[in-house]
Amino acid sequence: MRRSLVPAGFARRALPAVAALVAAVATADRAAAHAGGIRSAARETVSVPTWLFLATGGAVVGASFLLASAVTDRAYIRRIDTWGRSLPDAGRAAALAARAVGLVALAVTLVTGLGAESLGVTDPLRNAAVLIVWVGWWGLVVLSAYLLGNSWPAVDPFRAVAGVFPSLDRDYPDRLGTWPAVAGLLALVYLEVVTPLADDPTALSLLVLGYLGVSTAGSVVFGVDDWFREADAVSRLLAAYGRVAPVARTDDGLRLRLPGMGLTEAGWVDGRDDVGFVVAVVFVTTYDGFVGTALWAAVARPLVGVGVPALLVYLAAMLAGYGLFLWLYLASARAARRTADTYVAPGELARRFAPSLLAIAAGYHLAHNLGTALSLSPTLATVLTAPLSPPASPPVLLVPGWVGGVGVAAVLGGHLLAVWVAHATAYDLFPDRLQAIRSQYGVTVAMVAYTMASLWIVSRPGGAPPFV
Repeated sequence: MRRSLVPAGFARRALPAVAALVAAVATADRAAAHAGGIRSAARETVSVPTWLFLATGGAVVGASFLLASAVTDRAYIRRIDTWGRSLPDAGRAAALAARAVGLVALAVTLVTGLGAESLGVTDPLRNAAVLIVWVGWWGLVVLSAYLLGNSWPAVDPFRAVAGVFPSLDRDYPDRLGTWPAVAGLLALVYLEVVTPLADDPTALSLLVLGYLGVSTAGSVVFGVDDWFREADAVSRLLAAYGRVAPVARTDDGLRLRLPGMGLTEAGWVDGRDDVGFVVAVVFVTTYDGFVGTALWAAVARPLVGVGVPALLVYLAAMLAGYGLFLWLYLASARAARRTADTYVAPGELARRFAPSLLAIAAGYHLAHNLGTALSLSPTLATVLTAPLSPPASPPVLLVPGWVGGVGVAAVLGGHLLAVWVAHATAYDLFPDRLQAIRSQYGVTVAMVAYTMASLWIVSRPGGAPPFV
């Protein structure tokens, strides 16, 4: 008798967890979501019941899995994954110009941040340091990393400065792997949430200066290449997002490919530390938005009210949340081994399917930051014309309401792309069609959970900071 594609008991175990997530977020009150750094303008709330909105998003991801499962032609899947065209290289002059832009941006950030009081530019919307970091870097540079291609290696001013100093060239410890980058990414987002980095140019520039010091020290000890390839959180983040982009740099130069197909390349994630970093990328964007919701306030305010330090509450939430995300993903890999009835180890499955999660992270980052990047790009451009004496009221673009719909579409689009990447990975892993399809069940359930959590956060109106 032919085996069922859905194993007995799988839905019975998975659906209650997803239903609990829907119930938890659907019953929460509306609140303001916190956009990275500078607070974004208010968003329109969805006009349909929240439970229906979330269930529809989850159903779209589930349906996309069913549709992808119908594509079983391995040659076709391989053609999609490997399609590409060579592009002309920008040349050395462009690389030098990019490096100069990065160094100038770093210098302006430090001067206008550390000298904000003396220059009289403490207003975050007039201060070049605040705008360069949150609009220029976290907005435009990160957006371009997954929408176009990762240009950070050419721009990176931290690497340029660190490369000036001689190195001891100590061997980078294999046991550390990319865990320092995981810790660095979590620490940066934690500091962004709990400190006034969006409103205090001096504090922000001190963080940038500290990051420069850590990067230089790490490069002096282990070498520039090893440090920025393994331990540097910013470089790892943008390299990960660059895997989603349609333009990639290869040994043969620039190459155009279909969006997300860089995620299907085996070997980029080659250990548990790399899996942990990918999950951290997905988690930090969710955490950044979640701490601005009424659900978070309902949990955290009573704890602060009885004397628990707010900084500790936020830290505990970050560590517990990251642990939960990592556990959910590793559990999905263990489920994949059971449902596929394979001898492939859960760790290997976790490693191979992990890159698909980066499409989810990119979609959510776009949804969470597009409005801020659009509205404050004219502000950044105006302030940069005279960073030491910016105009009293630099322009701010009024973003139309339909941009919120783009955000929802970005979340769903990222999850749909993740489903395809997981599908292509499964067919590369397993020769048997049923095994390939069944191996995706656990990951798909995790994706549905991530989808509904992301959509719920995106649907919250923005504008108020988290409490600390």
